[in-house]
Amino acid sequence: MVADEKLAGARSGRWIDHWEPENPDFWSRTGRSVANRNLWFSIFVEHVGFSVWSLWSVFVLFMGPAYGIDAAGKFFLVSTASLVGAMLRIPYTFAVARFGGRNWTIVSALLLLIPTVAAAFVLHPGTPYGVFVLMAVLAGFGGGNFASSMANINAFFPEGRKGLALGLNAGGGNLGVAVVQLIGLAVIALTGATRPWLLLAVYIPLIVISAVCAALYMDNLSTMRNDTGAAREAVAQTQTWIMSFLYIGTFGSFIGYSFAFGLVLQTQFGRTPLQAAAVTFIGPLLGSLIRPLGGWLADRVGGARVTLWNFLAMGLATTVCVLASGAGSLVLFTAGFIGLFVFSGVGNGSTYKMIPAIFRAKSLAAIDAGADPEAAMLRARRISGAAIGIISAVGALGGLLINLAFRQSFAAAHSGVPAFYGFLAFYLVCAVITYAVYLRRPAGAATPVRVDGAPAYARV
Repeated sequence: MVADEKLAGARSGRWIDHWEPENPDFWSRTGRSVANRNLWFSIFVEHVGFSVWSLWSVFVLFMGPAYGIDAAGKFFLVSTASLVGAMLRIPYTFAVARFGGRNWTIVSALLLLIPTVAAAFVLHPGTPYGVFVLMAVLAGFGGGNFASSMANINAFFPEGRKGLALGLNAGGGNLGVAVVQLIGLAVIALTGATRPWLLLAVYIPLIVISAVCAALYMDNLSTMRNDTGAAREAVAQTQTWIMSFLYIGTFGSFIGYSFAFGLVLQTQFGRTPLQAAAVTFIGPLLGSLIRPLGGWLADRVGGARVTLWNFLAMGLATTVCVLASGAGSLVLFTAGFIGLFVFSGVGNGSTYKMIPAIFRAKSLAAIDAGADPEAAMLRARRISGAAIGIISAVGALGGLLINLAFRQSFAAAHSGVPAFYGFLAFYLVCAVITYAVYLRRPAGAATPVRVDGAPAYARV
């Protein structure tokens, strides 16, 4: 036990050189406690990052007529933050391999001071629209944190525990969207829609605290250092791009709807800032809290099965939104929209569980063919960690697409219905792909690849 604690617990420069999460003895004696400690503080930093990324979904609710910005301009602001956050996920993933998970978590937390401190000086009527666009660009720093955090935590946990661990990490981060919107609601309710900078008075100290906690309590894994070759291998895998497409449907929906919900309520149903803020946090809150359930279900019944049924449920919730829009029913529309959040949260957990399981299944097949077991499983962890970053980046682009779809839909039809029809078609395509690639056995197939306990006929 002492030897294991020295290998996994001694942290000269906070680097761990020996890490065997698949070894039950190592895991029970030392690995579990170290992994869980890194998980909880990773959740804290990622939570603050998501809140910063989502700030403009709240700030636009404060922007009344005095700001001179129409609905299309507001949708563009939240789209900009979404796009930049998605793009930053690629370099943020590589940064974990280059600098270490703990080290990059500290840096990425401190980078959040840039968009928050800068915004404090410009959040008032009369500021040029271009300055607001720049502030939305800077808020994208918060979106990159997710990819580096997930790639880092993925390496700490054994395969059988990844679903729940990644679900907790992502769910705790996603919860930042609901929390910042809830704080925005409190600010509007208590002081009116004229003091958006009060949100920054809350988050700037939290950013500093999160960076200090990462420095004191997190670790780097030497097995991930300078492992940029894993990214090249992940890019070459067909599975990376299939899962990226599916993640657009789950996480892209979650973040896109999180940014757009309040604006849709204001634009389509004429809600005031307070009325919109009183509802917008509910969807992201439920979607975040239920994400670990998606990972837990995937651990037990299979990620592909959960994902398939989840996309069908998202299609049903979208249909409810279309019917409610036609009937002018705010209650039914809100119920359908919240359903989209809930199912996107479940899907986020199940799809993320599928990623490491797919590459583990490929390594098990290689072991059956004579490959060295230890090297094959290490390769699976390396590639899945890199793939997680790529998939999270592509998936986050769904947030941009959703907001652009709403922007165009309201500009052309003064309603979100055309956009919802597009979303419905996309979810049905995702369901078909999930079934065809991961659940259906093609004619002539001999031995199924096992993904998360479900047969996956991976065409790679």
